[in-house]
Amino acid sequence: MKLLFDKKNSENENKAVVYMTKDISANGLMAIYETLERKATGKVAVKISSGEPGGHHFLSTKLIATLVQSVNGTIIECNTAYGGKRGDTESHRQVVKEHGFTAIAPVDIMDAEGSISIPVTGGKHLKEDMVGKSFADYDFVINLAHFKGHAMGGFGGVIKNMSIGIASSMGKSLIHSAGKETTGFGLNTPQDDFLESMAESAKAVADYKGENIIYINVMNFLSVDCDCDSHPAKPEMEDVGILASLDPVALDQSCVDLVYAAPDGKALIERMESRHGIHTLEHAEEIGLGTRNYDLYTIQE
Repeated sequence: MKLLFDKKNSENENKAVVYMTKDISANGLMAIYETLERKATGKVAVKISSGEPGGHHFLSTKLIATLVQSVNGTIIECNTAYGGKRGDTESHRQVVKEHGFTAIAPVDIMDAEGSISIPVTGGKHLKEDMVGKSFADYDFVINLAHFKGHAMGGFGGVIKNMSIGIASSMGKSLIHSAGKETTGFGLNTPQDDFLESMAESAKAVADYKGENIIYINVMNFLSVDCDCDSHPAKPEMEDVGILASLDPVALDQSCVDLVYAAPDGKALIERMESRHGIHTLEHAEEIGLGTRNYDLYTIQE
């Protein structure tokens, strides 16, 4: 494996390292995982988005199967707070079967038997994060996210994948309401409060697992809409690649920067800016989840 230095963001020595490959394939995903040099051991959870039925941009089984099976992983998800076909465990299990995930690995709907509370340290809005009960059963987490736009957050990457994504249905409501409600969708919550709550719940997950977590973003099918949308907009950007880091803030920041650098990123940039999406990363850095300063390296076979 060859590493090619690609970019420096600042002269600050306190920078994270982000790796990138343009090879969006099972082999490319395995290569980026191996480059991180943090082996997934014990009982391994692989957090993806199962995708709302009707949508078709979620990570494909063809792309992820080799990695998931190589670590003997269990795919983990939680039910939604907005209803839909993933709003209850029975329906959600049918969705993961239809989307092919049960054919490649065990799938755990973690809040099938309720929630557990994990602490939030240093948050403005949240004192606790409610996650799927069985999340406690896993020794290691591969946070495998599809980076794309999002109707409420502006964009979704690894931070959203481990905040909203690992939160139980109750926990999702808590995040959306900035700590005020455990039901509903928090539609009257000030935008920055919601974004800050996403960062705070993500930090709770990162603190809970410590070093036993890695972060990967796949930048393909770059729609302005999330995989939770049953009718997502057609992507206006070309695929970019797969990026990975041990720092979730640096990873999401690098993906945002690549969107801005792309000649065809206008629609996604407008979506991110209209929702003040960058504030998630600002607050995440402020509370110590990670750094927005990074070096980006391209890996080459």
